[in-house]
Amino acid sequence: MFSRLAGLGCTLLLGAACLHAAELPMNEVIANDFRVASEQYRYLLEQSRDVAGFPRSFEHGQRQMVDVKDWTAGFFPGSLWYLAEATGAPQWRSAAIAYTARMEAAKDDRSTHDLGFMLYSSYGNGLRLTGDPAYRKVLLTAADTLSLRFNPVVGSIQSWNVPHRTLAGQRSDWTFPVIIDNMMNLELLTWASQASGQRRYRDIAIAHADTALLHHFRPDGSSYHVVDYDPATGRVHERVTAQGYADASAWARGQAWGLYGYTMMFRETGRPAYLAQAQKIAAFIMHHPRLPADKIPYWDYDDPAIPKAPRDASAAAITSSALLELRHFVDSDLARQYSAFAEQQLRSLSSPEYLAAPGENGGFLLKHATGHQPAGHEIDVPLNYADYYFLEALLRDRAGAAAQPGH
Repeated sequence: MFSRLAGLGCTLLLGAACLHAAELPMNEVIANDFRVASEQYRYLLEQSRDVAGFPRSFEHGQRQMVDVKDWTAGFFPGSLWYLAEATGAPQWRSAAIAYTARMEAAKDDRSTHDLGFMLYSSYGNGLRLTGDPAYRKVLLTAADTLSLRFNPVVGSIQSWNVPHRTLAGQRSDWTFPVIIDNMMNLELLTWASQASGQRRYRDIAIAHADTALLHHFRPDGSSYHVVDYDPATGRVHERVTAQGYADASAWARGQAWGLYGYTMMFRETGRPAYLAQAQKIAAFIMHHPRLPADKIPYWDYDDPAIPKAPRDASAAAITSSALLELRHFVDSDLARQYSAFAEQQLRSLSSPEYLAAPGENGGFLLKHATGHQPAGHEIDVPLNYADYYFLEALLRDRAGAAAQPGH
């Protein structure tokens, strides 16, 4: 069925995606996106039914599956929860429950800093939508596990273990590396503080965010990817990149992680410095001279191969979701700017250039994401976290529209 649909091009299933998304009301764009998402993820579930693990990508004609220890594993059940929320269809809830259960072992994994990515996207959404107390227990255990990576001298949660081997095969002499991505794992801790009544989780999250604020950012609001610290003194050894074009360049997904992370931390703490940083990062992204007209960034804003450099749809999806939250914390003029920019990104991602036709793209939604360009890994492919933040952004935009007068 799906191969036949893919060969037909524009079909009724694609609906608005076959038209230019800019020509349609946003509510119709969003409704169509969820129809396409339902078709794609139904196909992805069918194709993955008898396969262990979690779908991560589709590369070289093969669906790439990962186990519970992979940092992206939780995004697939997270996307299933978002489909359950968006559609109300019971099959998505059942599938989300089943795949979330597969993530439980991660709660005790001391080898990774990515427990927020892995478990808050899966168990966190599950708890939010079901209230299941068993999910709460898993998340609190995960928060305890993540807290073990915090060094109070540095004031940060250690990201990678040392010594660390990158995908590019270069051995590192880092002693306490912290990556900008780690901002995304702090929500698990702020939630745990509220859920348990224990302030220590919140204190760790704030310390980490404050340390990153001091050492990760340049005057223009862009961030380094990796900051390596001396664990005994807290002093910075070096500021470098592992996934960007160069140490001093602006890796697109890293900028999106920072924007999302500080927006979330302002929501959780109300600290003005976090809001100011989120606004500064937003301005860097929105007004960058090398941002393409469709607002889907190149994988690194400083790649000299631009305009022939790969795009990163995942960076756009994360950015749009972050801006759709950030708009609630600023004045009306900035809120309109953030909403308009995010909707431009969503319209681009909803066009046939980026949104897959049913049965194509290995069952994933978005095309043209970049995982790790320097290592030659996951370039111009779908990625499960691109889909996850795209669905989240659609839900946030739909919720914002519903809250407006007349809706």
